[in-house]
Amino acid sequence: MTHRDVVIVGAGPVGLMTANLLGGYGISVLLVEDRPEIIDYPRGVGMDDECLRTFQTAGLVDRVLPHTVPNQRLIFLNGDKKVLAEIAPRTDEYGWPRRNGFVQPLADQVSLEGLDRYPHVEVLWSTRMTGLRQDDAGVTLTLEGAHAGEVTASYVVGADGGRSATRTALGIGFEGRTSSTRWLVIDLRNDPLGQPGAIVGADPRRPYASISIPHGIRRFEFMLFDGETEEMVEQPGFIAELLDGFVPDPERVDIVRRRVYTHHSRIVSDFRAGRVLLAGDAAHLMPVWQGQGYNSGIRDASNLAWKLAAVLQGRCDASLLASYDAERHGHARSMIDLSTLVGRVISPTNTLVARARDVFFRGITAIPSAKRYLVEMRFKPMPTFTAGALSFAESVAQPSPVGRLFPQPRVDTRERADVLLDDVLGPWFALLVWNNDPRALLDDDALDRFRRLGGRLVALRPACQLSWPDQDADDVTVVGDRTGRLKEWFDTRPDTVVLVRPDRVVAGASPAQRASAMVRAVSDAIGLAPALPAAGAVLPADSLEAVEA
Repeated sequence: MTHRDVVIVGAGPVGLMTANLLGGYGISVLLVEDRPEIIDYPRGVGMDDECLRTFQTAGLVDRVLPHTVPNQRLIFLNGDKKVLAEIAPRTDEYGWPRRNGFVQPLADQVSLEGLDRYPHVEVLWSTRMTGLRQDDAGVTLTLEGAHAGEVTASYVVGADGGRSATRTALGIGFEGRTSSTRWLVIDLRNDPLGQPGAIVGADPRRPYASISIPHGIRRFEFMLFDGETEEMVEQPGFIAELLDGFVPDPERVDIVRRRVYTHHSRIVSDFRAGRVLLAGDAAHLMPVWQGQGYNSGIRDASNLAWKLAAVLQGRCDASLLASYDAERHGHARSMIDLSTLVGRVISPTNTLVARARDVFFRGITAIPSAKRYLVEMRFKPMPTFTAGALSFAESVAQPSPVGRLFPQPRVDTRERADVLLDDVLGPWFALLVWNNDPRALLDDDALDRFRRLGGRLVALRPACQLSWPDQDADDVTVVGDRTGRLKEWFDTRPDTVVLVRPDRVVAGASPAQRASAMVRAVSDAIGLAPALPAAGAVLPADSLEAVEA
């Protein structure tokens, strides 16, 4: 019988990222995976800015960037190959491009290698979870395969995919629908086109997609019709016929894999049952058309890992974990709805319906504001929490920044120039104060609470004031706003003190004079423990240790 703080079932991208974040917080983790190794063929092909920001928090972003294509352009074509819509956002509000192509097996390999930094994190391959029971003291799991036996954990994260054994063992409902339409995905080595970007063809004769993936991989996806069986798909002539007109020589392509799949739009009734929490495909499935299945799973990891760490370190009460479902359920549902809607828009095979759609898109893209809405990807639902591990009590801004991601510009410190803000804040809580000394704004009680939380005090100022010594103190980090983007953010908001969570969501905000009340409100909302953690509790590091290139 072995005990770990957290057992993660499933070593896919979500399980691996959760393990990396928990490992950086000093949490002991056991990762169990039924497969003998990570999946080595492409699956997800799109990574967004929030996802890259999480890789940054985990200290892995420099290793994953070589396997990405930043600012990947996506165009939607109709049956006449005329552009219906273009998505090419150039914003980097959160520090990274909003759309990036990537190779998932190589990104997963980066995450797996990242675990080598942590002796308190272990992976068991060829081992499946076959039984799960929990009580007030913890969870006991039965394992079979290469490492058969039992293991106990304080908490369990089920990240074991759409057919999750963890979800099944809990009896949690998986609500939604599965499309009756089948699609064939074909991945090719030695990209026969080589053109960057992605194309989605809303062709009523046969909807398709053509996507450039880094390192010379090309993905095609084609809708299959009734009567086109999986046996037909295995015939070389069938693949060549589909690719005819898309590649110069369809008979001479190097196929990595071919697979028939259906689209699912499903979400669990609850992301948590006692001490067991679900993440990734185990919690939600969505069509591929916005590339958000992978990214939504990484958001789960980012939201959940710091909460588990705060509870296990004794900083917060276990009630904090209730906020995981409260915060992730609604946003995952929004992503499912958007992906489902896009699928319905591109996939009609009725010619009249397709023509009506084309007329609609020609009309809205003729309006400059509507075209910008599409091109800049403003339709993407951003995490906007109205309840959870946060407090609106002292915020006076309309709309409030609370429950939203804080931006990440490049900044200067007295030791470093031109660095991303998160690399200065570290992977834990931070109190950001514009044009003030954070110590002077907090009364003794608020300062004590923030120190018990383990947060960092940060004084923000124009870069030209960076060397002014008025806030020289060991417990205050002074940051110079080298680009002016932080000042622009505060220019439009009366909330000049912001408490940022480890997942970069604003937990609380207030005018300067209400900073102490805001800190108290947030500490109550997250269930802050009444005393410092017990001796020996691991404190969050300044930054999660980076993997050497």
